[in-house]
Amino acid sequence: MSIWIIPLMIGFILAYGTWKRVPTYETFVEGGKEGLSIAVSIVPYLVGMMVAISVFRASGAMAFLSSLLKVPLEAIGVPTEIVPLALVRPISGTGALAMTTDIISTYGPDSFIGRLASTMQGSTDTTLYVITVYFGAIGIKRMGNALKVGLLADLVGIAAAILFVTLVFG
Repeated sequence: MSIWIIPLMIGFILAYGTWKRVPTYETFVEGGKEGLSIAVSIVPYLVGMMVAISVFRASGAMAFLSSLLKVPLEAIGVPTEIVPLALVRPISGTGALAMTTDIISTYGPDSFIGRLASTMQGSTDTTLYVITVYFGAIGIKRMGNALKVGLLADLVGIAAAILFVTLVFG
């Protein structure tokens, strides 16, 4: 039954649009034009974000931040293998997913580190990507408060992941 949900929804939308005398094909084409223009307007922000991520990694800033955070996290019993994931997750969803995949393939999905990495992946967001791309696409220039709140939410998500995975599986 579930394989029929999307075709049934599309059929319902087309039938409803026809019943309401909406020019469904023309409306679809117009929406496609708008979507394409939005996609084109987002490209410069995507390129800028990709360059920033590459510079962050290549400059050694990520390695430096990782080394700074490893000692205090080790002191409270947090595995240091998740530090790079915690740093990359707000920047790049694909990079964070690759790191999570590597952690899981190295330590296993049922290990403490694997569960922690998976929980961190699900409890945080790609804040810098979202703010850069979507705020840029709609023309918002002042994004300081949204950035602060987004990064704070990521920090809370990481802390909550550590706390709950430790409580449940520790």
